[in-house]
Amino acid sequence: MDDFDASAALLEQVNQALAQGTALRIRGGDSKAFLGRPVAGEPLDTRAHRGIVSYDPTELVVTVRAGTPLAELEAALDAAGQMLSCEPPHLGAGATVGGMLACGLSGPRRPWAGSVRDLVLGTRVITGLGKQLRFGGEVMKNVAGYDLSRLLVGSYGCLGVLTEVSLKVLPKPRARLSLRLEMDLARALRQLAEWGQQPLPISAASHDGQALQLRLEGGEGSVAAARQRLGGELLDGGYWRDLNEQRLAFFADPRPLWRLALPSTSGVLALPGEQLIDWGGAQRWLKSDAEAEAIRRVLSEVGGHASCFSAGVCDSPFQPLAAPLLRYHRQLKAQLDPQGIFNPGRMYAEV
Repeated sequence: MDDFDASAALLEQVNQALAQGTALRIRGGDSKAFLGRPVAGEPLDTRAHRGIVSYDPTELVVTVRAGTPLAELEAALDAAGQMLSCEPPHLGAGATVGGMLACGLSGPRRPWAGSVRDLVLGTRVITGLGKQLRFGGEVMKNVAGYDLSRLLVGSYGCLGVLTEVSLKVLPKPRARLSLRLEMDLARALRQLAEWGQQPLPISAASHDGQALQLRLEGGEGSVAAARQRLGGELLDGGYWRDLNEQRLAFFADPRPLWRLALPSTSGVLALPGEQLIDWGGAQRWLKSDAEAEAIRRVLSEVGGHASCFSAGVCDSPFQPLAAPLLRYHRQLKAQLDPQGIFNPGRMYAEV
């Protein structure tokens, strides 16, 4: 499919919605449509607005339209020996760059290489005032004023229609291998805390209930030395893609899926159901029939929060906000989308 700039058509649809007071449901590939609360509105499809606008591998920056398939962007980077270091999950064949930013999800490398938000240098956005504005730029040092571009990451389309983004990219590691070490979860969490204080080239750490899986990335010498020191058995590197795309057997469990975010030093959590550890303990997946309130009570005790990744399980899939935070969310929504037409209620019923 050819590259195409459809920003004028998107802007026209937004202005029509503003004139008619019609809500819009912003969509790309809909691979993550199950996340959050359902949205009633006229579909605004970004997929026609696609293509890589500019890419110079020597500058480590790519500018791409929001409707571009994520797989297409990753293929172009891979051909140049580069990558999106945050390892964003697709969760479906139609995943787009805009959806990657809107949901802000990052893969196993997140604690060691940063999040989607950390890659964003600048954006073009259609606001609820019916204008397309540019924020940020295409250079590494761009910190003047309020960083609205990064604020859009993880906003689930509630603040505006992202049309274009400039992203920082990085070279792929020269060497990579994965290990499986037999140990229980408590010991694995202790070891990860210890290794975190040492110069080991770990770029992913997961525990499946039986053993600890590690990925090592970096120079050939450092990876080989770490492999000799850590021991264990070699693991097929496809494990990390299956974990990231929720294709492991764990995710086939019919019970609701919860994403738990918490300090990696929290230790073993006493929760009903089965858990899968990611991000070295900072992200944990839970399959459980427990009530949302009970799960969130346990997470709040360790300074964490829980989001439901199964549609229709609870009315508040994302962690409910404290009153001061909710007030800030409402004020921000009122500034950028005063008529409330963009994905109303997607994150919270009050926004």
